[in-house]
Amino acid sequence: MLANLRTRLYVVLAALRRQYLRSVWGMTIGKGARISGKAHLDYTNPKGVHIGDYTIVTPGARIFTHDYVGAHHDNTHIGSCCFIGANAIIMPAVKIGDHCIIAAGSVVTGHVPDGTLVAGNPARIVKTGIVTGHYGRTVDWAPARNDGARNVPERQISDGNPSDQPLKGAQHNPHMPEKRDSSTNG
Repeated sequence: MLANLRTRLYVVLAALRRQYLRSVWGMTIGKGARISGKAHLDYTNPKGVHIGDYTIVTPGARIFTHDYVGAHHDNTHIGSCCFIGANAIIMPAVKIGDHCIIAAGSVVTGHVPDGTLVAGNPARIVKTGIVTGHYGRTVDWAPARNDGARNVPERQISDGNPSDQPLKGAQHNPHMPEKRDSSTNG
């Protein structure tokens, strides 16, 4: 009985937090998304935060939408049915696809394709073709929650060494000039 009451209270508080972030800060927060009270969302550019339906952002995760040094604001998108692990850092202008898992402590500096698990600093692709249900739970863990899950076969990346695969679109900053080749004088 007490556990049931606690669960109901958690769901109500999550809905209140979603509504607060939407109405007061202007963030785009999807239906059923759960954002920990200890997660850090960027209030410098709050309208740049876009989180999809049934995504969970766990304690200590940081989602940035601005670059102080580059003096610009960007949109950061997180897809539906994703899991953002504890203390993960999502840098500005990153797009995370639907059905993705971002491991705890990861630093995501580039775009993450749909159905991908990434981990590390900087985050690297560990596995693609994963299938998740609500809140980024893999389907075999949560078969009752897979109404939005995709049917994609699971596969490993590269020749068994997935850490060799960097994320695509790695933190490209359109406001910064391209690096020059130092071997030429021009």
